Amino acid sequence: MSAAEEILDVVDEHDRVIGRAPRGEVYARGLIHRCVFVRVRDAGGRVFVHRRTPTKLVFPSLYDMFVGGVVGAGESYDEAALREAEEELGVRGLPRPEHVLTFLYDSGGVAGKWWSAVYEVRCELQVEPQAEEVAWHGFLTDEELSARLRTWSWVPDGLAAYERLQARPAG
Repeated sequence: MSAAEEILDVVDEHDRVIGRAPRGEVYARGLIHRCVFVRVRDAGGRVFVHRRTPTKLVFPSLYDMFVGGVVGAGESYDEAALREAEEELGVRGLPRPEHVLTFLYDSGGVAGKWWSAVYEVRCELQVEPQAEEVAWHGFLTDEELSARLRTWSWVPDGLAAYERLQARPAG
């Protein structure tokens, strides 16, 4: 099955399931759906950063500081966060990602709106990122990531999640 054929839950402005549709239709019609974003840190606290492949349906070839993706029909956010993180990183046995926050993201017409559940996880495993999803990857310190925000082209939903994480009170 292609990514466009994957079945997603369609939800309303309150994140209640109101139907199901193939991903391609969800994007084309701008229907609200669910996504997960997982910020991955290595044993040294560096953040996993990658550039998306040019074949991605949304935001191809842009940089992202999260792994993740859409939540499948009938799947929970927690299940999707672990599944997507393990798939994109190419690992098995990752600790369960911890939920940090959720917000409704509006793509401004690119692919509609989506509920965005943001997670964090520490990965001490050797990563072998999924070639279909990741064109380049590296682990950056917070300072390196901050410097690249001004010079690299980033996925806008990932930037929105990053800004919300940065705005949270410490502790």
